[in-house]
Amino acid sequence: MSLYLLIIVVGLPLLGFILARRRASAMVGAGAALHSLPDFHGAYVAAWTGIPSILLVVVWVAVQGPLLDQAIFATLPDTFRAAVENRGLTLAEIHSVADGRLFGEPAPEVRAAAERLNTWAALSNWAMVAVAAASAVAGLVVTRSRLSPEFRARHGVERVLSGLMVVCSTIAVLTTLGILLSLIFESIRFFAKVPWYEFLFGLNWEPQIAIRADQVAGAGAFGAVPVFLGTVVIAVIAMLVATPIGLLSAIYLTEYASPRFRAVAKPSLEILAGIPTVVYGFFAVLTVAPALRALGASVGLDVAPNSALAAGAVMGLMIIPFISSLSDDALAAVPQSLRDGSAALGATKSETITKVLLPAALPGIMGGALLAVSRAIGETMIVVMAAGLIAKMTLNPLESVTTVTVQIVTLLIGDTEFDSPKTLAAFGLGLVLFVITLSLNVLALRIVQKYRERYD
Repeated sequence: MSLYLLIIVVGLPLLGFILARRRASAMVGAGAALHSLPDFHGAYVAAWTGIPSILLVVVWVAVQGPLLDQAIFATLPDTFRAAVENRGLTLAEIHSVADGRLFGEPAPEVRAAAERLNTWAALSNWAMVAVAAASAVAGLVVTRSRLSPEFRARHGVERVLSGLMVVCSTIAVLTTLGILLSLIFESIRFFAKVPWYEFLFGLNWEPQIAIRADQVAGAGAFGAVPVFLGTVVIAVIAMLVATPIGLLSAIYLTEYASPRFRAVAKPSLEILAGIPTVVYGFFAVLTVAPALRALGASVGLDVAPNSALAAGAVMGLMIIPFISSLSDDALAAVPQSLRDGSAALGATKSETITKVLLPAALPGIMGGALLAVSRAIGETMIVVMAAGLIAKMTLNPLESVTTVTVQIVTLLIGDTEFDSPKTLAAFGLGLVLFVITLSLNVLALRIVQKYRERYD
């Protein structure tokens, strides 16, 4: 089935491109003056051959599951449906049996429904392949018949690309809106159970409450100030590590390094941004944290196994490329005339950097730093692996603290029932984190806009 779909959504558009390009080239060979290049004719036919079939497959797959579930459930005997307490669990059991994952002996009605599901799903998949193939072939035939020397294929391709960009932009906006609305609605449910002032200003964070009647847990306390404080402590440590290293490396690469060294060092530095954060987490747990404990023991300090210093230092290494790259761009954007004017007045290179370049590039550097802060606040894997789980009201970097992202992960692991304040608290934390990072990003963009208006 996958092979047939691949042929339809990739093979037929490619065939349409080849046939259309060959026909346009034949027109040129016959002496006709084409409005558009042969490649545009091929791209136009390929686009209208592949895009409709791809959209049809996407929509078909999206609606096939719910429609099949509804149809299968409707075929169950009335007495069996009347005894069903949870429709979702029954459908999940039918799907498990249909996939061959048997847990005990299913009811005869469930087994029969699973067989019908496999049969109907197979028929639906073949129907999808047939309709997608017919759509692609129709698009190929119709668009290829429109080709002529006067046909404005380039304009058609540009309209298709513009439409695709609009669709992609709309999806991105709708996705962001969906995330925001889900956070808001679930947070409203949380604040209906826990007062917002207790959440934002409370000093005790113990969200572990009993979800089931047979569980033993505390009554729950949702004062998130210790969580916010731990997040700020780790973010500050990360910025203290990343800012001087990133800024000084940007100054060196922009003003002192040779072009050959810069061509090697800048990409090498930016590789740090491509390393998976789980690797940084392992590095913090297995290397940095033991080294800090040993160093602390040698001077008589007690360093926690999961200290804020270890997590913040490794996070700082991770965000060095953000500050370095953006600072590099800001410094490089300063007009050469400012450098020449400073040198003409007798300033040394270091004086030019400190008295001219840094003040001129400061808005861009600040924008990069704010973006790095938002990246540090929202980091998950490093703090999950290297920071603590217990919320503490402390500013001591040698102790373990917890962060917003650690608590979100912790709250949503295990038994999750979204009518409980324990799990709904994750959405409250997520909403606060979203607002903070969005504010930092907006502030950074405003600063960068001001910088561009002043120095472009």
